[in-house]
Amino acid sequence: MRDESSASPARKGLQLQPSLKGRALRLLSQREHSRAELERKLAPHEEVPGELAKALDELQARDFINDGRAIESVVHRRASKLGAGRIKQELAAKGLSGEAVAEAMAGLRETELSRAQEVWRKKFGQPPEDAAQKAKQMRFLLTRGFGAEVVRRVIQGSDDDL
Repeated sequence: MRDESSASPARKGLQLQPSLKGRALRLLSQREHSRAELERKLAPHEEVPGELAKALDELQARDFINDGRAIESVVHRRASKLGAGRIKQELAAKGLSGEAVAEAMAGLRETELSRAQEVWRKKFGQPPEDAAQKAKQMRFLLTRGFGAEVVRRVIQGSDDDL
């Protein structure tokens, strides 16, 4: 006969809580996260002060956390749909800033017009027929984070295509 006290906690129906490092690795396995993002998400699970910083330091030392990769990931996922303004806002919300973000923004601004034209083409495909449609198309591109000058050129360019 087996002694129930020697059974593992999982067998007794108890759920073991993953460590902070385990939680961080699970989040990182889904997509790249910045250190600031992981700190914000994992702070409620920290039981001992300093435990979270230590776990994140270890992961960063092993290059599991890399803010440069997090920037590249956001830019890669979002550039086909959003303008540089909106992407910069998302990067800031993830706690990313500095020189790497500035470089990524410079690269995005070079392709801003062509990306805006592609987004416009997928959504509308034809020039606005009246002022109301023109305003709607402009608002759409502006809310996607494209600059006002780029939006103006895309909408005027669609008129020139006729």
